[in-house]
Amino acid sequence: MKLYHSAQSRSVRPRWLLEELGVPFELVRLDLGKQEHKTPAYMKIHPHGAVPALVDDDLKMIESAAICMYLADKYPDKGLAPKVGTPARAAYYQWMVYSMATLEPPILQIFMNTVMLPEEQRSAKKSFATIADVLEQALAGKSYLLGEQFSAADVMIGSTLGWAQFMGVLEGRPTLQAYVARLSERPAFQRAQVD
Repeated sequence: MKLYHSAQSRSVRPRWLLEELGVPFELVRLDLGKQEHKTPAYMKIHPHGAVPALVDDDLKMIESAAICMYLADKYPDKGLAPKVGTPARAAYYQWMVYSMATLEPPILQIFMNTVMLPEEQRSAKKSFATIADVLEQALAGKSYLLGEQFSAADVMIGSTLGWAQFMGVLEGRPTLQAYVARLSERPAFQRAQVD
């Protein structure tokens, strides 16, 4: 398996999951500043010229959430996805999709606003507050989204909340800060952060 990766990008998610799984993989680092993700060879793997991309034998995959779901299902013995057809699997699907459809957009908007717009034009933090409330409620009294069992859903939600924490968006949110801290202590997470 090969994972095409660039530090501080969405490719950290499948890298983290691969580290959690403890399975062999080749990490192919792409320097986005040098446009290595836009070469004709890489564009054959990822038609948008973005990261991540996973190549597993003849299979080529893009989209961090899809890659994480594939990997969790490929190694069911590792327990990073609940069994199909169970209520836990339904919650798992919910949080996997939530990470991309609901959580990431305002975090991305905050990031872009912080970088691109003057202070008076920034409004993304307000939309994040409602999402943060939902996540705090979901994590109340639990170590992870599905209870005490770590799953790929924690990789997806946790990676985006880590980004939010880096930008100072989690200030005054002790439940989310503690969750990010717990996830950050995981050895696989730490290995995934090394360039």
